Amino acid sequence: MPTRKASATWQGGLRNGTGSFDGESGAIGGAYSFGSRFEEARGSNPEELLAAADAACFSMALAGALEKAGTPPSSVHTDAMCTVEKAGEGFKITRIKLSVRAQVPGVDEETFRKTAETTKDACPVSSALRGNVEIELDAHLEPASEPVAG
Repeated sequence: MPTRKASATWQGGLRNGTGSFDGESGAIGGAYSFGSRFEEARGSNPEELLAAADAACFSMALAGALEKAGTPPSSVHTDAMCTVEKAGEGFKITRIKLSVRAQVPGVDEETFRKTAETTKDACPVSSALRGNVEIELDAHLEPASEPVAG
């Protein structure tokens, strides 16, 4: 299996410094600052990247689990919210909330929710965070005739 690479550079002190990051693929990259991380300033931040990683991983893993069970999804859409909070003298990522909506022909709500819950614990990104970050899940099956919000 491949090993993926990303890099980040920070220049200056904590409050007045600036940072940038890039992924080896060239598909991700951006600028971040104290303000974009802990306040409402424009720019990216590590929590946004972690939320995106968990949403992408979970969506793909859920699609795979549903397909393996014989009910492949038409679509899976996951929003992830990553919370960072003051903890003592520093900060800590405390929670990620996954909200998934999917269209899955031939599956009932209970089976879908059980599969989503199992996937939450098995997804590689969520699994890497387990024991350190609370991961919440809100999973809903959407009717096949309605587009999944995105």
